[in-house]
Amino acid sequence: MTLLHGLKGKGYCLTTDNSYTSPELAELLINSKTDICGTLRPNRKGLPALLKSSSVKKGEIISFQKGEMCGLKWKDKKSLHMLSSFHNAVMMEVKSKNKNSVVKVKLKAAVLYNATMGGVDRSDQCLSYYPVERNQQRKYYKKIFRHLLNQAVWNSFVIYKKNGGRLNHIGFRMKLVERLIEVGGTDPSTHRYVTTKESENVVSLIVRHFP
Repeated sequence: MTLLHGLKGKGYCLTTDNSYTSPELAELLINSKTDICGTLRPNRKGLPALLKSSSVKKGEIISFQKGEMCGLKWKDKKSLHMLSSFHNAVMMEVKSKNKNSVVKVKLKAAVLYNATMGGVDRSDQCLSYYPVERNQQRKYYKKIFRHLLNQAVWNSFVIYKKNGGRLNHIGFRMKLVERLIEVGGTDPSTHRYVTTKESENVVSLIVRHFP
């Protein structure tokens, strides 16, 4: 999620992906003087059935209004569902990034979403390369813990890069694993932690722990 300041003079706007966006969340935010704009799963509770069932051709758009909330369905290459508290079915011209600078007409809400959600989308993409959740894991809280741990590693990597770090993502993860092995390796005979000073080097631990 991305939090912006100063939109519509209300104070803040929360940009969300379809994992979070819902009419219920939108109402809570609006009551707290915060706007919302995000992609939407059309089967969310509180949405009109037509938002999901109606078919649209490329370039067409349909919308539904409830108070300050506006549900949108627009088709570019594929159908896109959105919910916004400060957009309606307005289109805008956008220049492409290629050399030809072709002007395309896009949904204004989608343009704002793409401009503000880049960091979150990149995070989701990079974390998908290193899945830590286990499908066989029945205890949901362990899945949540694994996900939060994975997110913490990504956040650490982002801070590391902002401070001039030169390692790429996988290099950062490998270095983190090596440091955890070096500092947190255990001695099975005493069940106590072996510190770096107590062990001559990390090689002595690779029988039990390795990247």
